[in-house]
Amino acid sequence: MAVRRKRRAATARDEEVPGSYSSAPCFLHELEPPPRPAPARGVAIKRIYAPPEHGDGWRVLVDRLWPRGISKQRAALDEWLADLAPSAALRQWFHHDPTRWREFGARYRAELRAHAATLQALRQRARRQRVTLLYAARDPQVNHAVVLRAVLQRSARRRTTP
Repeated sequence: MAVRRKRRAATARDEEVPGSYSSAPCFLHELEPPPRPAPARGVAIKRIYAPPEHGDGWRVLVDRLWPRGISKQRAALDEWLADLAPSAALRQWFHHDPTRWREFGARYRAELRAHAATLQALRQRARRQRVTLLYAARDPQVNHAVVLRAVLQRSARRRTTP
């Protein structure tokens, strides 16, 4: 009986108490700060009317026109790349008609070829940190930011694969 009491007392003492170290020789790892998660990278798209978040990273407005009802402070932009938006003629032709979506994508990609330097700078930034492309269109699947993100991601994938 006495042996059992001693074992219970010893195990109760050895149990970890919050705020205490596990043992003298191996407490150093407990003093180190926890590892930071890797920063998010890549390209995301988001409607500009959604509130800004910390995880957005570099916020870039890719519309040619300033969105209605959004102040500069509320937009919380890091950059406004109006040149990457579709031309006024293409935007008016498309008029957010889903039946013209495929043709719009092809024409918009052709327009983007003229902005290779800007696209390359955006790709390099996306390798280092998250880049969020902001748009004002209502439809989250049928808008120019979807095409622009695909162009940026496809080009990045080509470079990484031999």
